[in-house]
Amino acid sequence: MRDRLFFPVIALTALAMVVIALVWPQGLGDRSPGPFGHVPTQRTPAVQAAMQRETKAANQRVNQARQAVSDLQSQAIAPTQ
Repeated sequence: MRDRLFFPVIALTALAMVVIALVWPQGLGDRSPGPFGHVPTQRTPAVQAAMQRETKAANQRVNQARQAVSDLQSQAIAPTQ
C-alpha cells in the first residue's frame, strides 16, 4: 500500500477511535460525558444493596470457617470426653 493512502487511512482510523471513545457508553465504569452518559450499573441502589448483602454473607462464612478451625484445634489440644 502506498504511503499516500496508508497514513491518511491510519489518521482517520485513529480519529474515529477517539470519537467513539468519547461517546461510547462506559458500562460499569464512570459516566460518559454529555448526553451520552448513564448511571453506572454498580452505583444503583439495588446493586449497592446486593453487594452489601453479598459482602456480609461472605464475611459470615469466613468467620464460621475460622470458628470451626479454632474449635477443631482446641479439641485436638485438649479433647473432652
